[in-house]
Amino acid sequence: MKPAAFDYVCAEHLDEALDVLDRERSDARILAGGQSLVAMLNMRLARPKTLIDIMRLPELARIESRGETIMVGAGVRQAELLAWPELARRLPLVALALPWTGHAQTRSRGTVCGSIAHADPSAELPLVLQALGGEVHLRSAARRRQLTANAFFAGMMATARADEELIEAVSFPVRQQRCAFREVARRHGDFAIVACAAIGTAQGVRLAIGGVADTPVARDFPRLDGSALDDALNGFAWDLDARDDIHATARYRRDLVRMIGRDLVREVLP
Repeated sequence: MKPAAFDYVCAEHLDEALDVLDRERSDARILAGGQSLVAMLNMRLARPKTLIDIMRLPELARIESRGETIMVGAGVRQAELLAWPELARRLPLVALALPWTGHAQTRSRGTVCGSIAHADPSAELPLVLQALGGEVHLRSAARRRQLTANAFFAGMMATARADEELIEAVSFPVRQQRCAFREVARRHGDFAIVACAAIGTAQGVRLAIGGVADTPVARDFPRLDGSALDDALNGFAWDLDARDDIHATARYRRDLVRMIGRDLVREVLP
């Protein structure tokens, strides 16, 4: 199929993009990497009147270290973040998860913020942002605001972004604790059936799960072992309200949460 007709705006500066977005509101869509949006346009699942291309704006194409936070602009491609020399040292969990995000071809075009904006509950980057307690930086012609990942993800491919806002950047807190990541998918590069991220904390472990609930979910656990850990993971698996679909049964997903979760908790706790 071919997309429905639309106007195309190649923004030359950020204010231009914000002005068009403020005028068009729900009739406009932001085009960055386009790896999700273009497919939706072709299938006519998205029918905007205006596309606003932001990929020629240098102010959005930066990776910046701000103390204990790493800011990733809306124009930063996933491959660029993966190749960032400081990634493994400053954001080890992101370094573990990014190679599982799509394929080399899609990472070379897709953006970090685009994956966050798409808000697929099986995607790796929303899961990592949730696990790290990161923030989404939104901007419109009238204001700026920041939302935690937990507040930003509102449901299955739904977010708290207003129609006149774009994601200017996302910020990942730098955490030096031990971390681990693992996922199960039909093929490498497919969206995860279940993805798990774990981070050691002062009290125990923070475990985040993607691919089960409508949004990635993170939960903090005290230091547990043996049957106490199994009981906690079993409760977490049931709380995620897994459902059967064409990819896996709810029972299979719950089993993966229990098994992978146990392995990752033991991996990050010394």
